[in-house]
Amino acid sequence: MPILAGQATYRILDASINRATEGLRTLEEYARFALDDAALSGNFKSLRHDLTTAIGQSVDRQRLIEARDTPGDVGTEIREAAEYERSSPQKVIAAAAARIAQSLRVIEEYGKTIDANFAAKVEQIRYRAYQASASLELAAFTNQHTAQLAAAKLYLLIDGGESESQFVASIQRLAAAGVDIFQLRDHSLDDRTLYRRACVGAAVARKQGRLFIVNDRADIAVASGADGVHVGQEELPAAAARAIIGNRRLLGISTHSIEQAKEAVDDGADYIGCGPIFAGRTKQFDAYVGPEFLKQVTQSITVPAFAIGGIDQSNVSEVMATGCDRIAVTGAIRDAEDPVHAAKTLKRTLLSGTQTE
Repeated sequence: MPILAGQATYRILDASINRATEGLRTLEEYARFALDDAALSGNFKSLRHDLTTAIGQSVDRQRLIEARDTPGDVGTEIREAAEYERSSPQKVIAAAAARIAQSLRVIEEYGKTIDANFAAKVEQIRYRAYQASASLELAAFTNQHTAQLAAAKLYLLIDGGESESQFVASIQRLAAAGVDIFQLRDHSLDDRTLYRRACVGAAVARKQGRLFIVNDRADIAVASGADGVHVGQEELPAAAARAIIGNRRLLGISTHSIEQAKEAVDDGADYIGCGPIFAGRTKQFDAYVGPEFLKQVTQSITVPAFAIGGIDQSNVSEVMATGCDRIAVTGAIRDAEDPVHAAKTLKRTLLSGTQTE
């Protein structure tokens, strides 16, 4: 049945107002309960209040309610599979932010037919919503990284593999086996190949719910969409690396003494690597700090610390005896007869607190 022009406008406004306020509430709840961010939560509450006030001053609520016809809305039968796919809070936030922006634009445009001043108010609310949503999305990414990092136990340093497909398959298998963080470290690759590996690695790791870090190259970490960069004592200074990657990506720093560990934390490291603990297969050093360094770290360092250097199933119990239950490895998994089994065994040991055969 055809709908009168005025009634159609109010139906459109009613639906869009509901979508906008629901979306604002969705973002407000994350800011409030997931981030404990009073300022962000207050921003969304203020947006809801200002939108409701503007509507109350210019739009006849009775006409809105009278125009509502949910059973007769043909749009309720139109569904897309993507509407039901929300694999993370970040995807919920992104969807809600898009819904808010679209709905506010619809309210603004159709509101012009009722009151130009009302439409102008909604326009300003829309601009504010853009900024608030962007701030929340960035905070949500940071919160996700922080949560993943805090839960991480097994960190694997990997090379680019023989091919891109082999590289991808390796990340998928080892993520399923329990690796929490992957770091791409391959000095044999040219910049373009390293960038391409980082792009696919970051995407695959993200789908697996894992973190992906690039060694040394802050520029490639940012360009590829990786979760962060890891630098050593002779590489890019922490402040310079942070200036490139920003605050929403992770910064890891290698440390070889308690003084370096404390300095790394002061410089803004999100996590540190501590070692070399034992002689390993990948790198050779003039000296090894041994488990004693880990005892100092566990007693005085608050950011996540990963023991590194020659660690495998034969000596991981020595690491754990210091109170450190996070390790970074290369050869222990790469050179194992069955890398997947090796990863599973190390992860079980780290989670159980006891050595597993």
